[in-house]
Amino acid sequence: MSKSFVLRAADRGHDRIPSTGPNSSYVSGHPESFIIRDSSFNFHEYQDGRHGFGRMRVFGDEVFHGMGCGYNMHPHHNFIICAVVLKGCLIHINTLGDIDQLGPGDYYAFSAGSGGKHTELSIGDEDMHAIYLWFIPGKLSLPPTYARAHFDSITRRNQITQLVGDANGALPVEQDIRISRLAGDRPADYIYTPRSSGHGVYVFVIDGELQCQGETLGWRDSIGAWGQSSLACRTGHGGADVLLVETIM
Repeated sequence: MSKSFVLRAADRGHDRIPSTGPNSSYVSGHPESFIIRDSSFNFHEYQDGRHGFGRMRVFGDEVFHGMGCGYNMHPHHNFIICAVVLKGCLIHINTLGDIDQLGPGDYYAFSAGSGGKHTELSIGDEDMHAIYLWFIPGKLSLPPTYARAHFDSITRRNQITQLVGDANGALPVEQDIRISRLAGDRPADYIYTPRSSGHGVYVFVIDGELQCQGETLGWRDSIGAWGQSSLACRTGHGGADVLLVETIM
C-alpha cells in the first residue's frame, strides 16, 4: 500500500537557540549569536511532529547567526550525521583529527560509530545555512569515519545526483540510504525510482517550485512517500533545488 504525507515549511518545528543562558555550553558565539533550527521531525524541544522517516531521525534546516556561532564540541555514538552547506562558511572539527572548512555546495558524512565528538562553527561574515541529517546506522559501534565532497550545481545541472549512498562517487555510509540533489533551472520532468517498495523517499524543496506526486511544493515544503515504485517530479518555471532522501522503511 502506498502512503504519503506533505509537510509545509510553516508546519515544521521552529526553534531559536541563543548562545547565552542554559544553552551557553552547547551553542557557541558572542552573546548576540543564535541558531535558527526548523525541524521536519521531532528533535529536542520539538516533539509535536513525526518521529523521523525510515532510518532518518533528524532533518534540520539550520542557520547560524554571527561569526563563531555553532555547536561546541559534543559527543555522539551510533549516528550517521550528514551536513549539506547552502550558504556561508562552516568549520567542522572532529575527534578523528579532521579540521574541515566547507562552503556552499560542500557536504560531509560523519559516522560517529563507537563514539566521536565534533564541533560546528560558522566563521564567515555572513550567516551559515546548512541542512543537517541524522541516520541510525545499519551496524552498531563501527569505527568512526568522516568523508566530504562537493556538489557542482553547474556541471550537475538538470539531473539527479547522488551525494551519499552506493553510487559511484557518492559518500558511502553503513546504512541503506541515499541522499540525492536535483538543481534544475528550467521546467522538466524527472522520475525517481527507489530500490524497492520497501523504501521511502523524502523530497525537500530547498528553493524554487516542484510538482511531486500531484502536490505543488514551494520553498522548504516537503513530501514523504513510500510503498511506491517511482516518484514523478516536475520542476517549475524558475527551476528548483531539491534534496531527495531515500531510506529503507
